[in-house]
Amino acid sequence: MDFRPVERVSGAFQQSLSAAEVEAVCGRAFGGDVVVSAVELGTGMYNNVYRVALAGREQPVILRVAPEEGRQFRSERHLMRNEFASVPWLAAISPLMPQVITVDWSHDVIGRDWMIQTCLDGVPAPQHLGTYPRTSWTGFFRQLGSITRAVHDVRGPQFGPVAGPGYATWSEAVIASLDDIAADLDGVGLDSADVRKIAAVAAHDRAVLDEVTEPHLLTGDLWTVNALLDRDADVPTISGVLDFDRCIFGAPEADWTIRMARAKTDERTAFWESYGLLDGSAAAVWRARIYEARHLGAIRLERYRLGKADAVDDSYGAMSGLLAELS
Repeated sequence: MDFRPVERVSGAFQQSLSAAEVEAVCGRAFGGDVVVSAVELGTGMYNNVYRVALAGREQPVILRVAPEEGRQFRSERHLMRNEFASVPWLAAISPLMPQVITVDWSHDVIGRDWMIQTCLDGVPAPQHLGTYPRTSWTGFFRQLGSITRAVHDVRGPQFGPVAGPGYATWSEAVIASLDDIAADLDGVGLDSADVRKIAAVAAHDRAVLDEVTEPHLLTGDLWTVNALLDRDADVPTISGVLDFDRCIFGAPEADWTIRMARAKTDERTAFWESYGLLDGSAAAVWRARIYEARHLGAIRLERYRLGKADAVDDSYGAMSGLLAELS
C-alpha cells in the first residue's frame, strides 16, 4: 500500500493513523486486503482525513477519524456522531454533500470513531476562488447564501446539538454551551472568567434569548473553507459542501456562517441577496453580542488546540470589548 501521512510536530492534537490502522478500518468496512493507497489530507483541523483508493473501486473514498475520546473537549465531544445524526436533517442540500458509506463508533478496530464517505469532485474554494476575477466572486457568495437559507429553513424538535443533549429553551442551550467552553478553558489552564461573565449576562437576561421560540437547523461551521468549487466552470460554482459536525438547532443568527457573512463589506455582501435580511432590532443586536462571545470562546479553544498562542491572547481583548458593550 502507498501510504502518505501528514508530518506533524510532537504533541500535535491530531494523531495520524498508521498504515496498518488504515488497512484495518478499510478491512472492517469493505472486507479483505483492499487498500491501494491512502493519502492524509492536511485540510482538516479536528479530524484526521484520508483519501483512500481501493482495489476494484473506481472512485476513492474519504476516511475521517475522530480524535481519541480523552483528547476531545467537552464542548466538542462526539462531533462526528453529531454530524451523522444531522444527515437526515440536511436533505435539502444532500446533492451537494458526500454520502455516508459506513460509520463505526464501537472502537473495536482502532479505538476511535470513524466514518467513510464518498469523495466529492471539486477544488477547495480557498484554493480556486482566486483564479477567477473578483467581480465574479459575488456569485459564489450568493450561492452560499442560498445554501445557508435552505439549511436554516429546516425546523427541529428541540434546541441544542442535533445528537443531543436537547433543551426546551434557547437560553438553556446557549448558557450550557458557554458553560462547556468555560470548563474546557479551565481544563487546559486558560482563564475562563470572561466566558463565565458572558454566561452570567445571558442567564440574567435569558428572556431576550428566549424570544427565539422555534429551533432552526444551523450549519455550525459552513464558510469558504468547507465549500468545493467546480474546477472547470467559467464562473465560481459550488459543487460540494463539507463538515457539518457542529450542526445545532437554534437561532439562525447564531450560526458561524452568519458571523462570517457579516464580517466584511466586500463581495460577501451578495450573501444577503439570496439569504435575506436579518432582524435589526435592539434585542437581536444584544443576542448577536452573546453569539459573538460564544464564537470567541470556541475560537480560543481551537487556537489553543492548534498551538497558536498569539491568537489565544488576542481573544481576550476582543472578549473584553464585548463585555463592555453588554454591560
